[in-house]
Amino acid sequence: MGTLRENLDPQGTRTDAELISALKRAWLLPRDDAPVDPVIEAKFSLDAAVSDEGSNYSTGEKQLLALCRALIKNSKIIVLDEATSNVDVETDAKLQRTIQSEFASSTLLCIAHRLNTIVYYDRILVMDAGKVAEYDAPLNLFDKDDSIFRSLCNEAGLSRQDVVRIRASVNPSDTAENLVSVAQDSL
Repeated sequence: MGTLRENLDPQGTRTDAELISALKRAWLLPRDDAPVDPVIEAKFSLDAAVSDEGSNYSTGEKQLLALCRALIKNSKIIVLDEATSNVDVETDAKLQRTIQSEFASSTLLCIAHRLNTIVYYDRILVMDAGKVAEYDAPLNLFDKDDSIFRSLCNEAGLSRQDVVRIRASVNPSDTAENLVSVAQDSL
């Protein structure tokens, strides 16, 4: 309950400009070059009322608001547990670019089942029956014929070329060493 401003910045330490910037970086408000949508602008106005348990926001919007809070705090360790599971693939791709750029100097632990999400990360840890089954860079895992990760990619129709393309869209240098992703085997 309260206002969006109070939910994003409970301590009241950030300026309106900082909060609006975070909403834009999380793709909840249009970026400066995008057309204005009065309905969206009203919904994500800093003075907008937030209903009990955020019931006036969709599950995906609540996930994006949680990302806003992380952007505002500038956290050095971020845990993303299915953080973009309720957004479409296009929005997920935008958010992954935001996450990779905004938290480049942070350590990220991303738990996700969506392979398009986890291939952005430098390392993937695959769990099988509650135990670590594999841990390596995405392409190293993909290149192993007997890899669980590769079989999951094959099931999802994700080729090696797709993995390379997705990774290049966010991390052209492909050199950051501080990102880890967890893939849970759902076989």
